[in-house]
Amino acid sequence: MMIGDGINHTVITGNRSVVDGWTTFNSATFAVVPQGFVAVNITFSNRAGAIKHQAVALRSGADMSAFYNCSFEGYQDTLYTHSLRQFYRNCDIYGTVDFVFGNAAVVLQDCNIHPRLPLKNQFNAITAQGRTDINQNTGTAIHNCSITAASDLATSNATIETYLGRPWKQYSRTLYIQSFMDSLINPAGWLAWSGDFALDTLYYTEFDNKGPGSNTSNRVTWPGYHVINAIDAVNFTVATFILGATWLPTTGVPYYANLL
Repeated sequence: MMIGDGINHTVITGNRSVVDGWTTFNSATFAVVPQGFVAVNITFSNRAGAIKHQAVALRSGADMSAFYNCSFEGYQDTLYTHSLRQFYRNCDIYGTVDFVFGNAAVVLQDCNIHPRLPLKNQFNAITAQGRTDINQNTGTAIHNCSITAASDLATSNATIETYLGRPWKQYSRTLYIQSFMDSLINPAGWLAWSGDFALDTLYYTEFDNKGPGSNTSNRVTWPGYHVINAIDAVNFTVATFILGATWLPTTGVPYYANLL
């Protein structure tokens, strides 16, 4: 367990990037592997900047890891939810392209997701989930979170398209559940990766979201996109999706086990 003095008070920072010769995996400012890791009240930052492209602030491949009251700051590829079961609660996540990505079974709950101002001619994609096999029990579930523009994007006169996600891998799976989406979200909601790649094998869903960006009437019409009901959504809650009720109580991190 690592406990800091609070967001922007305890800051772990670095500036490794793909442009400067690191792999995306090894660009992480902070990397976590051990089972049961918990971080509280810490900012994890990669300050390479948008011009350096892929530059990870935090990479977690730790089973049953939890992050509470933390901030993750970067541009492209900020938060690498690499593998196994992970939980994020009351966290702030800043980025531009694919800034929550990886192939963990992960729930983000009560988090603030802040798309930033990207490079000229870039777009924002919040998620790029990396499930490679239909039998993998992985995915990114975003539950009771808030999606609003970071200050640099909010005050910019630039026209920036912001999407909920795009399919990094063939069976990409991402769910937005009971979350607030501000008007920055493109009405189509989701963006293709390359041509028709994964559009019929991905699983992208929305359930009971609110806010001006949550209107699903003009969403993509891909075979893999669905507006689901509570019966389906409950399968991606803390209790069911990551079996959080069996391990989160020992961390001391608060959570909602099921839908609100």
